[in-house]
Amino acid sequence: MAWDMYQERILDHYKRPRNFGHLDHPDLTGSENNPLCGDRITVELSLDGAKKTIQDVKFNGDGCAISVASASMLTSKIKGQPLAQVSKTHRQDVEKMLAIPLSPVRIKCALTSLKALANALGATDTPLDTSDGGGEAEAGAASAPSAGNPA
Repeated sequence: MAWDMYQERILDHYKRPRNFGHLDHPDLTGSENNPLCGDRITVELSLDGAKKTIQDVKFNGDGCAISVASASMLTSKIKGQPLAQVSKTHRQDVEKMLAIPLSPVRIKCALTSLKALANALGATDTPLDTSDGGGEAEAGAASAPSAGNPA
């Protein structure tokens, strides 16, 4: 019965993702693709005036249930948080949010949004390192970070 609750929570975040969409003028943007499943996630961040706290966050793209649910949960967790705290987010935090066992292929799906977030934070004084816990050293290598307001 406990598994049903977690699966139901994941399906809820997949069907009704929180923070899905675009920001009008994001301060930071990062994207990541997962070729194994076809997931594509972009994370957009709006920072406070001091550029120290995530004022708003949105994600967009498409992917499997694990990928979208993970992005929904992750963006909900980091909204309103200081960049210094967000930069300490790790693979284990994402696994804990999902609360289900994941195969090596599914963990790649779950980490797509975390890697997109790392790409967004790569150009800041508080980068996120996704190389911990299980050989994710290539985390930021697939997509270059982009920062600034898009035209």
